[in-house]
Amino acid sequence: MSHEHHHHHHACCAEHDHHGACHCHEHHHEHGSRRQLVFIILTIILLVGAVLIEKYCQLPTWQLLLIYLVPYLLIGHDTLKEAAEGIMHGDPFNEHLLMSIATLGALGIGFLPGAETQFPEAVFVMLFFQVGELCEGYAEGKSRQSIAHLMDIRPDVAHVEREGKELEVSPSQVSVGETIVIRPGERVPLDGVILEGNSALNTMALTGESMPRDVAVGDEVISGCVNQSGVIRVRTTRDAGQSTVSKIIELVEHAGEHKSRSEAFITRFARIYTPIVVFAAIALAVIPPLFSSHFMDTFPTWLYRALMFLVVSCPCALVISVPLTFFGGIGGASRRGILVKGANYMDVLAKVDTVAFDKTGTLTHGQFAVTAVHPDSCDERQLLHLAAHVEHYSTHPIGAALRDAFPDEATDGCQVTDVEEVAGQGIRARVGDDIVCVGNQRMMEAAGAHCHDCDQCHGTGTVIHVAINGDYAGHIVTADQIKNDAAQAISDLHRLGVEHTVMLTGDRDDVAAQVAQQLGITEYHAGLLPADKVQHIERLLGGKGLVFVGDGINDAPVLARADVGIAMGGLGSDAAIEAADVVIMDDQPTKIATAISIARRTLGIARQNVWFAIGVKVAVLLLAACGVATMWMAVFADVGVTVLATLNAMRALR
Repeated sequence: MSHEHHHHHHACCAEHDHHGACHCHEHHHEHGSRRQLVFIILTIILLVGAVLIEKYCQLPTWQLLLIYLVPYLLIGHDTLKEAAEGIMHGDPFNEHLLMSIATLGALGIGFLPGAETQFPEAVFVMLFFQVGELCEGYAEGKSRQSIAHLMDIRPDVAHVEREGKELEVSPSQVSVGETIVIRPGERVPLDGVILEGNSALNTMALTGESMPRDVAVGDEVISGCVNQSGVIRVRTTRDAGQSTVSKIIELVEHAGEHKSRSEAFITRFARIYTPIVVFAAIALAVIPPLFSSHFMDTFPTWLYRALMFLVVSCPCALVISVPLTFFGGIGGASRRGILVKGANYMDVLAKVDTVAFDKTGTLTHGQFAVTAVHPDSCDERQLLHLAAHVEHYSTHPIGAALRDAFPDEATDGCQVTDVEEVAGQGIRARVGDDIVCVGNQRMMEAAGAHCHDCDQCHGTGTVIHVAINGDYAGHIVTADQIKNDAAQAISDLHRLGVEHTVMLTGDRDDVAAQVAQQLGITEYHAGLLPADKVQHIERLLGGKGLVFVGDGINDAPVLARADVGIAMGGLGSDAAIEAADVVIMDDQPTKIATAISIARRTLGIARQNVWFAIGVKVAVLLLAACGVATMWMAVFADVGVTVLATLNAMRALR
């Protein structure tokens, strides 16, 4: 309908002003709908005037025609122009043509002998058609706004430091590596790393997550977040076109281009359907009168029915409401921090029966923490204290976990010297006067300490042993933390009727088994390399739909291979945003179930619209063919259905 030129217009906008969030599109849209509204009101006034003139002044038919042509052309010139353009471009069969033939026929029918004039109907059909377009424009504008609420995350200014002065510039003028200052209450204009200051960032607009994130020197900040508490100085790491915000906005903007199966079907349907309707209408007008003895007496009646047939059969309601429903669903999901890259993924999400997960970073935080301390010959505090000192320079995640467990180690003044890392065993160092070894069993054997296995932890984590001067001091258990809502996420999926949940991980078998059991996952495979994951996905692909959920960094090939790849916490990793079809902005696994239910609801609404539209049309067509229906009913069947279907489509936004 009027989509083509919106999209076309949109494209020119995006090139014209990458940064300005397509202002001209919004403006154009506003302007267009206001003009349309004025035309509609004027037409109604003129139509009422024309009807009164017809009633009280006995004018010849051709003069009446001239009077009615004024409102008709006022409201219908766009439609006639579109129909003419369609014919010129060799693609004549569209709803504009149907409307034009029907209304021009209604204008001309009164000149046939014995026929009644149908001037008001002709104007009314065009009028209602425009009202339908107006509603559609409004609804599309609404869903664009819900997506444009994402656009609000695009900051307008950046305060950049140049030659000791602070300048206010547009973010697109800041190059990578410059320093920007962000005060409390301002949006972060570009991705970067904090040079000085600490603050809390509100990521609500990007992730839908209400807890602010604390950041300090050395942390990354992401464009689109709001700086809440402190002044921070940031060194930019990406330019405006590459920053997180631009990527997200671009994703949502292009989501409409990937048509869903239902949408593609509707487009094909309209292409085949329209010519059939036009020829059926011609047949309806010409064939029945041929079989009657008085051709000229019955012809106007059948012509009128044929014109009605054309009006009713216009596929507007379908052509508009189905894409609109998907558009709304995508907008609604983006409000919840779920970015769906195209309507086609909605189709698959609604039918999904298998969900495969990566473990680290998806179901678990991917950060180790100390879960138990079992001292042997000293107390807990001392054991942690020694381990933290020895691991002070370690880059391993387990070292970080030990440091976090004893945060005072930096200030307690112990001397740590002679640190040496023994490959495949652990770290040995001198703390004060003692030689402390922190590592695995092989290290303990090498140090001559008799260690014993942990009898309480049953393979749930990694056990780190500690020996002091060759005597066994005890051990510390560290484990990757399962996300708080991971178990809930799995049970939500099972409740939605997803039969298989599969976990694919590179981790050890005993750890995987423990996690799978804790979360209620139906099947798991451990010790996999990325290539093995792809093989497992290929094996699982046969069902109705397979979703793979990963954190995106090493999962890109698997994300791309699954029917729908969902990336977790796509804020961080670019590879994920590129390879995934759906990006969940905050790291919550429960959003997967949310995404599936949004998709199901969207598809449900699209289906209701299709059946409702087809049902009403078939009913009125049958009535029209039998001569019961009038042009007014025909108009309602077309435009009324379009308006109702459009309103129904807007429910998808919620």
